Amino acid sequence: MPVSPDIVGTTFPAQPPYQVTAERVSAFAEAIGAGSTPPSAAIPATFPIVVAFGAMNALLADPQVGISLHRVIHGEQRFSYIRPVRVGDVLVGQLTVETLRQIGGADIIGTRTDITDDTGAPVVSAFATLVHRGEDA
Repeated sequence: MPVSPDIVGTTFPAQPPYQVTAERVSAFAEAIGAGSTPPSAAIPATFPIVVAFGAMNALLADPQVGISLHRVIHGEQRFSYIRPVRVGDVLVGQLTVETLRQIGGADIIGTRTDITDDTGAPVVSAFATLVHRGEDA
């Protein structure tokens, strides 16, 4: 069943705060093949995906949206930084569905996750495109 166009503009609840620690940064760096990143080194530019994915889970888990995870393909990801992420940051992500196109039996869903620090100041926005394949796609 296609995702309803009514989902466009929906903002999901903010997710629990995520503490950026040296250990979490190192584990992420290892996972992406960047080696172990020392706390004084720059945090990988894609690190905010950890927070963005947590926020995306609210969209994926919402039964009213009707997304079947086994039918989702991650189509695109990009980040727009206000400032760098730092060890010690406490980050919160909140996802908004910005666009929905339906093409060839698939839903193309554009999302924006605004990531703020514990003072509410913006840090980075993560933009993702999800392709939700229909049953016939």
